[in-house]
Amino acid sequence: MSHGAIRIIAEIGVNHDGSPDRAATLIDAAASAGADIVKLQLFDAEQLAAEQAPLAAYQQRAHATGTQRELLRRLQLAPADVRALAQRARERGVEFTASPFDAASAAFLAGELGARRIKIASGELTNDPLLVQLARSGCQLLLSTGMSTLAEIEHALGVLAWGFIADPSARPGPAAPRRALLSSEGGRLLAERVVLLHAVSLYPAPAETTNLRALDTLAAAFGLPTGLSDHSTGIAIPIAAAARGACMIEKHLTLDRTAPGVDHAASLEPAEFAAMTAAIREVEQALGSGRKVPCPAELDTAAVARRSIVAARPIAAGERFTSDNLALKRPGGGLAGAHFWRLIGTSATRAYAADERIE
Repeated sequence: MSHGAIRIIAEIGVNHDGSPDRAATLIDAAASAGADIVKLQLFDAEQLAAEQAPLAAYQQRAHATGTQRELLRRLQLAPADVRALAQRARERGVEFTASPFDAASAAFLAGELGARRIKIASGELTNDPLLVQLARSGCQLLLSTGMSTLAEIEHALGVLAWGFIADPSARPGPAAPRRALLSSEGGRLLAERVVLLHAVSLYPAPAETTNLRALDTLAAAFGLPTGLSDHSTGIAIPIAAAARGACMIEKHLTLDRTAPGVDHAASLEPAEFAAMTAAIREVEQALGSGRKVPCPAELDTAAVARRSIVAARPIAAGERFTSDNLALKRPGGGLAGAHFWRLIGTSATRAYAADERIE
């Protein structure tokens, strides 16, 4: 599968259901389906959720039981397993990354695992300390914007900009993110290192909630590259996002969409993911340069499909051209229709046979 400018992320997330072997199989499936990047979620259940944090509605609909922390414990992967999975991705020729949900996971991902880019989950967009840490990681940052307002996104970008440019020993005051966002250095680094991902934090997200025009809104508001972290069912919406200019598409991948688990229902199975990837690559080719000029292959068609001015009947030398004795007929290559009205009333410099091109 050929790779293109649009980066396609296979979000394994927690669809491994806590099984490193299943995660490895999903990495293999992602590579075979043409993904550029595979992504997990890295977290410490004790650090992520308070003891009595309730389950989200979509988690309850997936028949999860207990508290969030209990669910997360079942889905947590050990560092040794994550190391092996990162190596598996490298062996399969796909980039490995993750969404970290705590400081230790972020340091592990950016440091030991050497991630080139890090996804910031929508739920962490308001986690200022984690944003500052990730800004200082040196990685490209993919900021997911589910559940967010433009004001919240602006603040998060300000925090990242401050993390990029501030002394590591400094602490941001209330106005520091805004100043960093408006600074030339902060703006330059945001443009170099941040991709905004439009997202709707529903699992699955109905089509009517997807609001793909928000891609345009994000691009206009912040001047940053934009992509889609998609939770819809099927492949139509990510393909549409690619056609709308998304530079990155993230989609959940599962081995079985009917499996019990919190994200399986919002995921694609491997064959569907491969079909989505192929369609996005086709759309990417179809987007072209934007210049409206004939492509070289059209010139042969133009020669037979366009018309030339010809004699509608025999015309004698010196006879005046009229709308009755001139016609436009295929093939092209002679005088085009733009000359038709200029010929009317002038005289033929020589005789013409019927259907002969006028010179």
